[in-house]
Amino acid sequence: MSEAYMELGSRMPAFDAEKTRDGVDEEYARYPKLITLGGDHSVALPALRALHELYRKPIAVVHFDAHCDTWPGLKQEDDEYWFSEQTNYNHASVFWNAAQEGLLANGSCIHAGLRSRLTGTSSQDYENDVQQGFMQIEVDDIDRWGVEGIAERIIARVGAEIPVYLSIDIDVLDVAFAPATGTPEAGGWSTRELIRILRGIEGLNVVGADIVEVSPAYDGAGEPTSIAAAQIVYEVVTSIVKRGLTADANDSKAKTHHLRDEL
Repeated sequence: MSEAYMELGSRMPAFDAEKTRDGVDEEYARYPKLITLGGDHSVALPALRALHELYRKPIAVVHFDAHCDTWPGLKQEDDEYWFSEQTNYNHASVFWNAAQEGLLANGSCIHAGLRSRLTGTSSQDYENDVQQGFMQIEVDDIDRWGVEGIAERIIARVGAEIPVYLSIDIDVLDVAFAPATGTPEAGGWSTRELIRILRGIEGLNVVGADIVEVSPAYDGAGEPTSIAAAQIVYEVVTSIVKRGLTADANDSKAKTHHLRDEL
Protein backbone atom coordinates (compact mmCIF):
# COMPACT_ATOMS: atom_id res chain seq x y z
CA MET A 1 0.00 0.00 0.00
CA SER A 2 2.87 2.39 0.67
CA GLU A 3 3.88 2.16 -2.99
CA ALA A 4 0.32 2.98 -4.05
CA TYR A 5 0.28 6.04 -1.78
CA MET A 6 3.68 7.10 -3.13
CA GLU A 7 2.42 6.82 -6.69
CA LEU A 8 -0.68 8.88 -5.90
CA GLY A 9 1.23 11.40 -3.84
CA SER A 10 3.78 11.95 -6.60
CA ARG A 11 1.21 12.92 -9.22
CA MET A 12 0.78 16.48 -10.37
CA PRO A 13 -2.11 18.21 -8.58
CA ALA A 14 -5.23 18.62 -10.69
CA PHE A 15 -5.27 22.37 -11.25
CA ASP A 16 -4.17 24.78 -13.97
CA ALA A 17 -1.26 26.71 -12.43
CA GLU A 18 -1.44 29.51 -15.01
CA LYS A 19 -5.11 30.17 -14.38
CA THR A 20 -5.08 29.80 -10.61
CA ARG A 21 -1.67 31.15 -9.63
CA ASP A 22 -3.06 34.26 -7.91
CA GLY A 23 -5.52 32.34 -5.75
CA VAL A 24 -3.56 29.25 -4.73
CA ASP A 25 -0.79 28.71 -2.20
CA GLU A 26 1.61 27.01 -4.64
CA GLU A 27 3.78 25.51 -1.90
CA TYR A 28 0.77 23.86 -0.29
CA ALA A 29 -0.51 22.65 -3.66
CA ARG A 30 2.78 21.01 -4.65
CA TYR A 31 1.62 17.51 -3.70
CA PRO A 32 -1.84 15.91 -3.85
CA LYS A 33 -3.52 15.43 -0.49
CA LEU A 34 -4.07 11.76 0.39
CA ILE A 35 -7.43 10.93 1.99
CA THR A 36 -8.26 7.33 2.88
CA LEU A 37 -11.69 5.94 3.71
CA GLY A 38 -11.92 2.75 5.75
CA GLY A 39 -11.92 0.23 7.04
CA ASP A 40 -9.22 -0.90 9.44
CA HIS A 41 -7.15 1.83 11.09
CA SER A 42 -3.93 0.08 10.08
CA VAL A 43 -4.23 1.84 6.69
CA ALA A 44 -2.71 4.91 8.38
CA LEU A 45 0.73 3.28 8.52
CA PRO A 46 1.39 2.99 4.76
CA ALA A 47 -0.01 6.50 4.29
CA LEU A 48 2.42 7.89 6.87
CA ARG A 49 5.32 6.02 5.28
CA ALA A 50 4.53 7.59 1.91
CA LEU A 51 4.05 11.10 3.34
CA HIS A 52 7.31 10.85 5.29
CA GLU A 53 9.13 10.01 2.07
CA LEU A 54 7.35 12.67 0.01
CA TYR A 55 7.94 15.52 2.46
CA ARG A 56 11.30 14.17 3.70
CA LYS A 57 10.53 15.00 7.30
CA PRO A 58 8.57 13.54 10.24
CA ILE A 59 4.81 14.06 10.11
CA ALA A 60 2.66 15.40 12.96
CA VAL A 61 -0.40 13.27 13.68
CA VAL A 62 -3.67 14.69 14.99
CA HIS A 63 -5.58 11.58 15.95
CA PHE A 64 -9.27 11.56 16.95
CA ASP A 65 -10.12 8.24 18.59
CA ALA A 66 -11.54 6.60 21.69
CA HIS A 67 -8.29 4.60 21.88
CA CYS A 68 -4.59 5.48 21.71
CA ASP A 69 -3.67 2.89 19.05
CA THR A 70 -0.10 2.88 20.37
CA TRP A 71 -0.09 -0.71 21.64
CA PRO A 72 3.42 -2.16 21.20
CA GLY A 73 2.09 -5.55 20.20
CA LEU A 74 2.88 -8.97 21.63
CA LYS A 75 6.30 -9.95 22.88
CA GLN A 76 7.45 -13.48 22.21
CA GLU A 77 8.33 -14.09 25.85
CA ASP A 78 4.84 -12.97 26.91
CA ASP A 79 2.82 -15.13 24.53
CA GLU A 80 4.77 -17.78 22.64
CA TYR A 81 1.66 -19.35 21.10
CA TRP A 82 0.16 -16.23 19.51
CA PHE A 83 3.34 -14.31 18.77
CA SER A 84 4.40 -13.64 15.19
CA GLU A 85 5.88 -10.68 13.35
CA GLN A 86 2.47 -10.07 11.79
CA THR A 87 0.68 -9.74 15.13
CA ASN A 88 2.45 -6.43 15.74
CA TYR A 89 0.75 -4.84 12.73
CA ASN A 90 -2.89 -4.16 13.49
CA HIS A 91 -5.37 -1.37 14.11
CA ALA A 92 -4.29 -1.00 17.75
CA SER A 93 -0.55 -0.65 17.08
CA VAL A 94 -0.50 1.59 14.02
CA PHE A 95 1.01 4.66 15.71
CA TRP A 96 3.44 2.62 17.81
CA ASN A 97 4.85 1.18 14.59
CA ALA A 98 4.91 4.62 12.99
CA ALA A 99 6.89 5.97 15.94
CA GLN A 100 9.33 3.05 15.83
CA GLU A 101 9.96 3.75 12.15
CA GLY A 102 10.70 7.42 12.82
CA LEU A 103 7.70 8.66 10.83
CA LEU A 104 6.21 10.88 13.54
CA ALA A 105 7.20 14.36 14.67
CA ASN A 106 7.83 13.56 18.32
CA GLY A 107 6.40 16.34 20.45
CA SER A 108 3.92 17.58 17.84
CA CYS A 109 1.41 14.73 17.86
CA ILE A 110 -1.87 14.60 19.74
CA HIS A 111 -4.69 12.22 20.58
CA ALA A 112 -8.17 13.67 21.13
CA GLY A 113 -11.34 12.04 22.40
CA LEU A 114 -9.67 9.29 24.45
CA ARG A 115 -11.86 7.34 26.84
CA SER A 116 -10.69 3.71 26.85
CA ARG A 117 -7.48 1.99 27.89
CA LEU A 118 -6.25 -1.16 26.23
CA THR A 119 -6.87 -3.50 29.18
CA GLY A 120 -9.21 -1.39 31.29
CA THR A 121 -6.81 -1.50 34.26
CA SER A 122 -3.27 -0.95 32.98
CA SER A 123 -1.97 2.46 31.88
CA GLN A 124 0.73 0.93 29.67
CA ASP A 125 -0.75 2.26 26.44
CA TYR A 126 -0.89 5.78 27.92
CA GLU A 127 2.75 5.47 29.01
CA ASN A 128 3.67 4.37 25.48
CA ASP A 129 2.00 7.55 24.27
CA VAL A 130 4.23 9.76 26.39
CA GLN A 131 7.36 7.99 25.16
CA GLN A 132 6.30 8.56 21.57
CA GLY A 133 5.63 12.26 22.09
CA PHE A 134 1.83 12.30 22.02
CA MET A 135 -0.26 14.79 23.96
CA GLN A 136 -3.56 13.41 25.21
CA ILE A 137 -6.96 15.09 25.27
CA GLU A 138 -9.53 13.04 27.13
CA VAL A 139 -13.14 13.01 26.02
CA ASP A 140 -14.22 14.70 29.28
CA ASP A 141 -11.87 17.64 28.69
CA ILE A 142 -14.52 19.15 26.45
CA ASP A 143 -16.62 19.78 29.59
CA ARG A 144 -13.83 21.98 31.02
CA TRP A 145 -12.44 23.65 27.92
CA GLY A 146 -15.34 23.58 25.48
CA VAL A 147 -15.03 23.01 21.75
CA GLU A 148 -12.95 26.13 21.22
CA GLY A 149 -10.56 25.18 24.01
CA ILE A 150 -9.95 21.77 22.43
CA ALA A 151 -9.22 23.37 19.05
CA GLU A 152 -6.90 25.96 20.60
CA ARG A 153 -4.85 23.28 22.36
CA ILE A 154 -4.47 21.29 19.15
CA ILE A 155 -3.30 24.36 17.24
CA ALA A 156 -0.90 25.33 20.04
CA ARG A 157 0.56 21.83 20.11
CA VAL A 158 1.00 21.33 16.38
CA GLY A 159 1.44 24.79 14.87
CA ALA A 160 0.60 25.86 11.34
CA GLU A 161 3.64 24.87 9.28
CA ILE A 162 4.56 21.26 10.04
CA PRO A 163 2.94 18.66 7.73
CA VAL A 164 -0.04 17.11 9.51
CA TYR A 165 -1.77 13.77 9.06
CA LEU A 166 -5.34 13.94 10.35
CA SER A 167 -6.54 10.51 11.46
CA ILE A 168 -10.18 10.13 12.50
CA ASP A 169 -11.48 6.87 13.93
CA ILE A 170 -15.27 7.03 13.82
CA ASP A 171 -15.42 5.58 17.35
CA VAL A 172 -14.35 8.99 18.67
CA LEU A 173 -18.08 9.68 18.37
CA ASP A 174 -20.49 8.36 20.95
CA VAL A 175 -22.09 5.05 20.04
CA ALA A 176 -25.43 6.88 19.76
CA PHE A 177 -24.05 8.74 16.73
CA ALA A 178 -21.78 6.04 15.28
CA PRO A 179 -22.89 2.52 16.22
CA ALA A 180 -21.41 0.85 13.13
CA THR A 181 -17.81 0.34 14.19
CA GLY A 182 -15.69 -2.52 15.46
CA THR A 183 -14.86 -1.15 18.92
CA PRO A 184 -17.69 1.19 19.99
CA GLU A 185 -17.29 3.08 23.26
CA ALA A 186 -19.98 4.91 25.21
CA GLY A 187 -19.53 8.49 26.34
CA GLY A 188 -17.99 9.96 23.20
CA TRP A 189 -18.37 13.30 21.48
CA SER A 190 -21.37 14.15 19.36
CA THR A 191 -21.09 14.55 15.61
CA ARG A 192 -21.70 18.28 16.00
CA GLU A 193 -18.90 18.66 18.55
CA LEU A 194 -16.38 16.88 16.32
CA ILE A 195 -17.38 18.94 13.28
CA ARG A 196 -16.93 22.17 15.25
CA ILE A 197 -13.49 21.07 16.43
CA LEU A 198 -12.46 20.23 12.87
CA ARG A 199 -13.57 23.68 11.73
CA GLY A 200 -11.57 25.20 14.56
CA ILE A 201 -8.29 23.59 13.41
CA GLU A 202 -8.56 24.27 9.69
CA GLY A 203 -5.41 26.41 9.83
CA LEU A 204 -3.31 23.23 10.19
CA ASN A 205 -1.06 22.18 7.32
CA VAL A 206 -2.99 18.99 6.55
CA VAL A 207 -1.20 16.88 3.92
CA GLY A 208 -3.19 13.67 4.40
CA ALA A 209 -6.12 12.27 6.32
CA ASP A 210 -8.16 9.17 6.98
CA ILE A 211 -11.66 8.47 8.24
CA VAL A 212 -11.65 4.85 9.36
CA GLU A 213 -13.28 2.00 11.29
CA VAL A 214 -16.66 2.56 9.62
CA SER A 215 -18.50 -0.75 9.23
CA PRO A 216 -21.70 -0.14 7.23
CA ALA A 217 -22.95 -3.69 7.77
CA TYR A 218 -23.59 -2.81 11.42
CA ASP A 219 -25.33 0.50 10.74
CA GLY A 220 -28.97 1.18 11.53
CA ALA A 221 -31.80 1.83 9.11
CA GLY A 222 -31.01 5.53 8.98
CA GLU A 223 -27.30 4.86 8.40
CA PRO A 224 -26.16 7.38 11.05
CA THR A 225 -22.54 6.19 11.05
CA SER A 226 -22.12 6.44 7.30
CA ILE A 227 -23.81 9.84 7.22
CA ALA A 228 -21.55 11.11 10.02
CA ALA A 229 -18.46 9.76 8.25
CA ALA A 230 -19.47 11.40 4.97
CA GLN A 231 -19.93 14.75 6.70
CA ILE A 232 -16.54 14.43 8.38
CA VAL A 233 -14.91 13.76 5.00
CA TYR A 234 -16.63 16.87 3.65
CA GLU A 235 -15.31 18.96 6.54
CA VAL A 236 -11.74 17.69 6.05
CA VAL A 237 -11.75 18.29 2.30
CA THR A 238 -13.23 21.76 2.79
CA SER A 239 -10.50 22.63 5.30
CA ILE A 240 -7.78 21.46 2.90
CA VAL A 241 -9.22 23.56 0.09
CA LYS A 242 -9.48 26.65 2.32
CA ARG A 243 -5.91 26.21 3.51
CA GLY A 244 -4.76 26.08 -0.11
CA LEU A 245 -6.28 29.47 -0.92
CA THR A 246 -3.69 32.16 -0.33
CA ALA A 247 -6.05 34.59 1.39
CA ASP A 248 -7.21 31.97 3.88
CA ALA A 249 -3.69 30.63 4.32
CA ASN A 250 -2.43 34.08 5.29
CA ASP A 251 -5.36 34.97 7.52
CA SER A 252 -5.98 31.71 9.38
CA LYS A 253 -2.60 30.10 9.98
CA ALA A 254 -2.20 29.00 13.58
CA LYS A 255 -5.52 30.60 14.50
CA THR A 256 -8.82 29.09 15.48
CA HIS A 257 -12.01 30.62 14.18
CA HIS A 258 -14.37 31.84 16.86
CA LEU A 259 -16.67 28.97 17.71
CA ARG A 260 -19.95 29.82 19.35
CA ASP A 261 -20.55 27.34 22.13
CA GLU A 262 -24.21 26.41 21.88
CA LEU A 263 -24.10 23.57 24.39
